[in-house]
Amino acid sequence: MAYPASKAAINMITVQYAKALPNMRINAVDPGFTKTDLNGNTGTQTVEQGAEIIVQMAQVNSDGPTGRFFNAEGSLPW
Repeated sequence: MAYPASKAAINMITVQYAKALPNMRINAVDPGFTKTDLNGNTGTQTVEQGAEIIVQMAQVNSDGPTGRFFNAEGSLPW
């Protein structure tokens, strides 16, 4: 029960920060199931592949999206 509640809280704080700081681009990112020590290296993609969407969103222009949720394939519904 704690995991979905914490995810919901992160989602909502993303939206609230985006509203409170309109001059910044604030988005949530899902890097996907990435092979790391955290999951015993069972992920299906490399760290480099997982980092692609993170880097892409870190470079969003000032007119880019804000208050949204993204993965490697694009915007996702909350």
